[in-house]
Amino acid sequence: MIETVKMEELVDEVKSTVIQWRRYLHQNPELSFQEEKTSQFVYETLESFGNLIVSRPTRTSVVARLIGEKPGRVLAMRADMDALPIKEENDFSFVSANPGVMHACGHDGHTAMLLGAAKVLSQLKEQLNGEVRFIFQHAEEVPPGGAIEMVNAGVLKGVDQVIGLHLASPFETGKIGIGYGPVSANCDVFNITINGKGGHSSQPDTAIDPVTISSQVVNNLQHIVSRNIATREKVVISVTQIHGGSAQNIIPQNVKLNGTVRSFDQEVRKEIPSLMERIIKGITEAHGATYNFDYEFGYDSVVNDEDLTTKLEEMVEDVFGPDFILNLEPGAMMGSEDFSAFSKEVPGCFLLVAAGNEQEGIVYPHHHPRFTVDEEALEHGLKILVNAPFKLNVNP
Repeated sequence: MIETVKMEELVDEVKSTVIQWRRYLHQNPELSFQEEKTSQFVYETLESFGNLIVSRPTRTSVVARLIGEKPGRVLAMRADMDALPIKEENDFSFVSANPGVMHACGHDGHTAMLLGAAKVLSQLKEQLNGEVRFIFQHAEEVPPGGAIEMVNAGVLKGVDQVIGLHLASPFETGKIGIGYGPVSANCDVFNITINGKGGHSSQPDTAIDPVTISSQVVNNLQHIVSRNIATREKVVISVTQIHGGSAQNIIPQNVKLNGTVRSFDQEVRKEIPSLMERIIKGITEAHGATYNFDYEFGYDSVVNDEDLTTKLEEMVEDVFGPDFILNLEPGAMMGSEDFSAFSKEVPGCFLLVAAGNEQEGIVYPHHHPRFTVDEEALEHGLKILVNAPFKLNVNP
């Protein structure tokens, strides 16, 4: 058995460094598929630990393997590294130095926690069963995502199980969110172009106005949920971009609409494109316009493996106590995660690490320009990652 005192000492030694790494990464964010400096920092940091076999399976990702002295299973642990195209509005000392790019989803913390776990576990090699594989993934935020690229590159070869953590600002620090079954939504994207007939704004009768037609399309797409799909199904259709027009006195030729669809049930998911197109077609034809409609199936829902989740729940209770456990209902998270590409290949479990702090003003949602996390939560995630191999890597 692992010497608990030694593990706790190592965690205490590294936890302040984890915060420093998180702040460095927060200050130096890079967009999806552009994580050159981030991945190089991760690679060099891992190399400095010793006992790790470090590789670059894709241009901007990193994998480190720690092979224990005893036989056992292979556990993969994943952190994502990419940032978002958001202009940061925080005022602390380590705000983004890359204008218009921000770590607004906690990936800086995910990377720092996994680096911390790699440092601690690399010093416990003699007591480890099997192998721990540390996966530092690029491009979680942009479909088709970096996870599928890494799977195709063979990073899961020989892996028995995979876990991932996500810092979660909606929940007060001091909880670990654990759910069974589906814990994130399928996420698909769509692009619609309404093709009308341009003209002068003073003579709309001589034009076919794609702006007014688009407004009807947006409104009517919201009728799909409840009128075509039962309200008990968790489905969200969101039009998030509208682009059209160049001047106040010109009716444009076309308007572009973009957005996402979130769902859980696979059969319902398959129906949505045809339901959307029926509405788009009907409205555009009624007004003499035409349309182009492109629908792309994106990330699948993350489904937590029951046996693996049970073991991790037991571990969380052992490490933190029962009051730390936050039970998540199936489908509690409407957000999506390309961690599903890993958990479709091998049994997986995705946990939430609560990272909000109302007293400190850490209340902003993910993808907000003032998003941040309570850094106390980093130690909680670090302890999960450090303890997991000793709970999971024994032979069945």
